[in-house]
Amino acid sequence: MSYQLSSTEEKNLKDIQTAYYMPPVLQRIDLLLKEKIPKSYVFAFNKVYQILRESETEVRQIIQERKKQGKIKNVDQTVKSVVGNIFPRSIIYLFLQNKIVGNIKEDIFITSKPKQVKGFDEISIINIGDTDTQKPDCDLIIYSYHSDKFNKKNLRKCIILSLKTSMRERAAQTYKWKLLLEIANDQGCAVREKYGISYDVPQIPLICFVTVNFYNEINNPQQRGMLKFFDRAFLAKELSEPSDFINPMSDIVEFVNEEFTDR
Repeated sequence: MSYQLSSTEEKNLKDIQTAYYMPPVLQRIDLLLKEKIPKSYVFAFNKVYQILRESETEVRQIIQERKKQGKIKNVDQTVKSVVGNIFPRSIIYLFLQNKIVGNIKEDIFITSKPKQVKGFDEISIINIGDTDTQKPDCDLIIYSYHSDKFNKKNLRKCIILSLKTSMRERAAQTYKWKLLLEIANDQGCAVREKYGISYDVPQIPLICFVTVNFYNEINNPQQRGMLKFFDRAFLAKELSEPSDFINPMSDIVEFVNEEFTDR
């Protein structure tokens, strides 16, 4: 089974492939996929940490060369920005490759650009009182639309992914929004009434967290506690042993296929 990417997916894929810092990363990903075995595409998600580490020297060399050419000014700042871009782009690239070989259903899409998702603004804003709002930390969106002619292009299902190389401050920001979402949907919650929290949407998104755990933080009790607030937490790195609080990133394929199946 093979899937032909949509024009938007083709554009997103091209954006990834033409990013100046991605070749060292994509070469390693493609090496994992060269046998064209569908299962290898799934388990490649667990190799993202390894790929990022192995690509680090080459990516820095590319950045240093651009500094010599006068294309960038601050190497350290560029490195931070690039790492923040490589991680989600690697996940999108693997997601699309899995979709091409039939591991992911054709009507499930992924993007890092909220504006590509029609109806996303409506499901991503929590109202606080009459004037204030809160939006989620959102690195990737996995979504699908209604397929019937009356609901065409109306959002049917949505998963918001927060991707972090570290589980420090940014992870805390994300789980706080998830907790706020839970409060907003608890009709009998006194906190909801006290602060005027409202969130009235036809389809509540799932909120998931993904990390490569660069700093080996997931075994810290405080970090483990944060992960329990999410609908699912994933580690884009080989797990040394099964865990009851975080899933291997390869599980995302089965997870999205099941979540986007009408029950």
